[in-house]
Amino acid sequence: MRHAELHQILEQVVQGFCRLKNIGEVSSGDGFAIHFEEWEWEVGVGLYGFWQYALSQKDAGLQQSILAWYEGQLAKGLPAVQINTTAPMIALSLVAGHTGRADLLKVVNDWADSLLQTLPKTEEGGFQHVVKEQPNTGHLWDDTLFMTCLFLGSAGVVLKRKDLIDEASYQFLLHTRYLSEPASGLWYHGWTFVGQHHFSGAFWARGNAWITVAIPEFIALLGDSLDASVKRYLSQVVARQAKTLCQMQAENGMWHTLVDDPLSPQESSATAGIAYGMLRGVRMGILDAGVADSALRAWDALRDRIDERGIVLEASKGTMVGPDLQYYCDIAMAPVPYAQALMMLLLLELQQGEWLA
Repeated sequence: MRHAELHQILEQVVQGFCRLKNIGEVSSGDGFAIHFEEWEWEVGVGLYGFWQYALSQKDAGLQQSILAWYEGQLAKGLPAVQINTTAPMIALSLVAGHTGRADLLKVVNDWADSLLQTLPKTEEGGFQHVVKEQPNTGHLWDDTLFMTCLFLGSAGVVLKRKDLIDEASYQFLLHTRYLSEPASGLWYHGWTFVGQHHFSGAFWARGNAWITVAIPEFIALLGDSLDASVKRYLSQVVARQAKTLCQMQAENGMWHTLVDDPLSPQESSATAGIAYGMLRGVRMGILDAGVADSALRAWDALRDRIDERGIVLEASKGTMVGPDLQYYCDIAMAPVPYAQALMMLLLLELQQGEWLA
């Protein structure tokens, strides 16, 4: 595939993100203004992908579009601090660091302090997966590491606060202890200290994708600020997971909603995230070069799941920890900003790593 063709697809997916107003609601407009209305995790992941795209293009107009969205949200007032509302703070911490604006840096600092001081904790000091729908008392979810701990680590670098980096690192280690299955390296969706179990024992694909993405991103965002032993440990964690994910990949290159159940639906956002994390990890030197073959097979499948509007198809809606495995199979598909973001990140990596050359 030629570089120009790949860039055209990337631009199309970015425009698809900008067309989203809410979950499943697509406008007909073009351009790069962000129309998503709610401050929540779905758009937070999208903004992270958009910001990485804007930086890669060195495009001041794109960067201003993101800044304008944040300024509008700040003017309205931010929601309560919890796990999912922290996701938009990841990109804001990077914007604040990039611009050096004191007002944005203060927002980042205050939010980080609230996480440390007011977010409910599980046993052993884990970040309880509090969301707007319910407190999830005693719960650890794999989503938390992307939604909250990437922000905390990034904020620690931007604000030069080692306490934030230490806390983010501890959360990665604690979540690994309770959510990573030792034999396979796959991640359970959730763990409860209240019942001492993994709920339905689901190896949910997008949950695993959050890990395949979050560990390389955490290592890259923190750079030399990350303790060498933590980097070494997390690199081994994602390497073991990636090896098993390669074995679970469907023949057409996709991954199933339940990665160990070939009868469960195939799902695009997870496939894009896993493929991105694999390529990123290989290029960083923390994953074996052989996993790139699986990632490139995934891209071949995903190309056919981007429509003419740039919308990523066959992506599932937000997913709570399910009471049984069938719950995951029944989640509806819809246009969602996090699928756009994970596809953006994959396309950027395909470009930057020259994987298709």
